[in-house]
Amino acid sequence: MIAFRPARPEDVPAIVALLTEDSMDAAPGTMDGYRAAFADLVADPRNTLLVGERHSRIVATCQLTVISGLSLRAARRMQVESVRVAADLRGQGIGEAMFAEIEARARAAGCSLIQLTMNAARKDAARFYARQGFTASHVGFKRDL
Repeated sequence: MIAFRPARPEDVPAIVALLTEDSMDAAPGTMDGYRAAFADLVADPRNTLLVGERHSRIVATCQLTVISGLSLRAARRMQVESVRVAADLRGQGIGEAMFAEIEARARAAGCSLIQLTMNAARKDAARFYARQGFTASHVGFKRDL
């Protein structure tokens, strides 16, 4: 069984471990930098860093941000970022459980849609998101500063 909850400061090392086991985040920053980013993130009430915990182990994480806007008839949306499930536990329903939790939180926040972006190289993730009912409806662009 997985329990989902907002992350606490003591969870930061476990969250970083989940992020850095992914080849796209494999070059870790400093723990002080991660702790500062965590403090900034949780200071904003529109953000939630969610963790999934099983048997006292952090096995999943994602960042949720509620965004209000004028487009789509003033739709409020839930932006989902940095989705990770421990590599040794993928395929066991943890991701599906996490997205059920995300949907419940989005509905509770008055959101009418959930959106996310992913790196185009993540073919397995694309298949997972499609199974969760997401459609590849937009093309995203990024620019390093």
